[in-house]
Amino acid sequence: MKKAAIFLVLLCATIHVCSSQKDGILPNGNFELGPKPSQMKGTKVVNRHAIPNWEISGYVEYIKSGQTQGDMLLPVPVGDYAVRLGEDASIKTKVKVTKGVFYSLSFVFARTCAQEEKLNVSVSPNSEPNDWGMLPMQTMYSSDGWDSYSWGFLAEANEIDVVIHNPAVEKDPACGPLIDFVALKALKTPKRPKGNMLKNGNFEEGPYIFPNTTWGVLIPPNIEDDHSPLLGWMIESLKAVKYIDAEHFTVPEGKRAVELVAGRESAIAQVVRTRPGKVYDLIFSIGDASNSCEGSMLVEAFAGKITMQFPYESKGKGGVKRSRLRFTAISPRTRVRFLSTYYHMKSDNSGSLCGPVVDDVRLVGVRNPRHP
Repeated sequence: MKKAAIFLVLLCATIHVCSSQKDGILPNGNFELGPKPSQMKGTKVVNRHAIPNWEISGYVEYIKSGQTQGDMLLPVPVGDYAVRLGEDASIKTKVKVTKGVFYSLSFVFARTCAQEEKLNVSVSPNSEPNDWGMLPMQTMYSSDGWDSYSWGFLAEANEIDVVIHNPAVEKDPACGPLIDFVALKALKTPKRPKGNMLKNGNFEEGPYIFPNTTWGVLIPPNIEDDHSPLLGWMIESLKAVKYIDAEHFTVPEGKRAVELVAGRESAIAQVVRTRPGKVYDLIFSIGDASNSCEGSMLVEAFAGKITMQFPYESKGKGGVKRSRLRFTAISPRTRVRFLSTYYHMKSDNSGSLCGPVVDDVRLVGVRNPRHP
């Protein structure tokens, strides 16, 4: 870390106030600044304000890279330190943002226990009752032992509290997930570009992806479009989808794309205004992320009453195929949906889930439907 960056972190830690958050890691969002020895009992943090810039509640541990629990090595994703949220524990930080702007929150997560784990992510103030993200963490998608997750929200004030809470009640109060690298990104409301009826059809507007990490960021399941960090799109499935970047993966177009990593349980959708009886073309790219995801892939596309399957033969080294689905609208609103028919695992013996990449999705009206 450069001297200027260290000075900024220390300054924020000292006065507990920073200017409006820029895209990137929150002040001490990597938890490299930790408690004093007098504020800990073993690995447990015993003072609510011991971790600079954060307030803790419940059983929170400060974990050092290389630390073990029994025979298990506790994975610290990046850097030297992370926090572990035990039974009913939480961490909270104040962040200066811009009221009325939509943000995505990203963080790195690692499981340390066999139990089914979930995390409750929320911000305040929030005028919507019971408005939070309950993110299921049971499935691990990377082979590194950790994943990055994201969640979206609308800022209702210029200063907010961000809370990450482990709601689980375990037999072992120390059992819980590790959290590292917490970041925010301000998202621009996407407009429908000329020649495309879909919003964010190229997936360029999405959650923060941590630099120098090779596992992308997961967008959790059952996220509606008003909370989705992938603006304009819903995650309409039981499992997450993966948001990937051109810096670490092969994407068909631009800098960002979506990988459908969990078969039929991994789907994205968008509802668009259409004119009943009019013919439309749904045009999109299918590829692979050049991440050793090989085999016969099949992407299912849905629009109106039409469902079609589009094959793609992947060698796991990157590639792209342009596809089209033509349909006639049957209502003023049409749901466009994509999913992967099959489950896939990387061929590098990592056991990681993977799948086809979808990108550059366009919906256009057809002037002369008689011509193909």
